[in-house]
Amino acid sequence: MKKQYTTFDELDQDIKRAYLQSEIDKEELKLSLNEAKDSLTPGKIATAILGGVATSAVLIKLLTPVASFAIGRLLQKYKDK
Repeated sequence: MKKQYTTFDELDQDIKRAYLQSEIDKEELKLSLNEAKDSLTPGKIATAILGGVATSAVLIKLLTPVASFAIGRLLQKYKDK
């Protein structure tokens, strides 16, 4: 439903409010864009990749003995048959 204005002052007030809200939205968009640019620097990307690789290396170190044990048990099981 459309708002009914009784005076030009009410209309001017809503126009000013809408303008200010659009300026706030523009500034928030600029801020978000700058934050995104900052988070995509080569150094931060490299750190993220290296962190992922390091995490993968730790997982491999932890899972290798478990996998070796499981494979050994399977081979032993089939050897016994």
